[in-house]
Amino acid sequence: MNDMEKEAEKWLKSLEKLGVLKPDIERSLAYAKDLEYGLRMIRTYPQGVTVFGSARIDENDKYYKAARELGGLLAQKGHAVITGGGPGIMEAANRGAYEYGGRSIGLNIQLDHEQFPNPYLTDTMEFHYFFARKVMLSMSAKVYVFFPGGFGTLDELSEIIILMQEHKMPKMPVFFFGKSFWRPLEKFYRNKMLAKGLISAKDMHLFKLTDDVREIVAATEKIGHPKLSENYYDNYTH
Repeated sequence: MNDMEKEAEKWLKSLEKLGVLKPDIERSLAYAKDLEYGLRMIRTYPQGVTVFGSARIDENDKYYKAARELGGLLAQKGHAVITGGGPGIMEAANRGAYEYGGRSIGLNIQLDHEQFPNPYLTDTMEFHYFFARKVMLSMSAKVYVFFPGGFGTLDELSEIIILMQEHKMPKMPVFFFGKSFWRPLEKFYRNKMLAKGLISAKDMHLFKLTDDVREIVAATEKIGHPKLSENYYDNYTH
């Protein structure tokens, strides 16, 4: 047993003496392992563009084609493309980047269905916990793009928006790609949530609807290429 392992063992025993149950200690360690692994790995590449969207969209769909085009255009400009690593929209964005020879990153997770690594990844990580994976999908990016998707996409979308709203992460460009798909949600925000005072008018500027992949690329280019040693979220640990 090395010094680090001895310290860990000592720490565990101290927690048990404080009355922390062993199952809770083991669960905490499992959470920490997933987070530590992810944080260490995302430091190996500069922040790029995270693309979210449904795993159920096939390659003949217009949104698949748009995500593939976006991935290629970003790769041409030297920006890493990050997705959840699965099929559908994720595959499309990774495919575009991969075909151009760019950095194509997949942050995968073990699920009962739908989620398996797509074949267009240059880098891959696999997580056990959703929350750890979502932290990495957030911290690894400087721009966020939400293509049409289901509950998972809406969950990720809402989390990114509220973190920016509450200043838990810097305000970075957030695009909802597919105006016809996302406009009903935008109207719900405006006509229901804003009208009732549940959000403020400035919150409506946290995201933008678009049908133009080049608009997304332009916003990414405006930010530029952060150094590998830097991360925009290092000052947002509170």
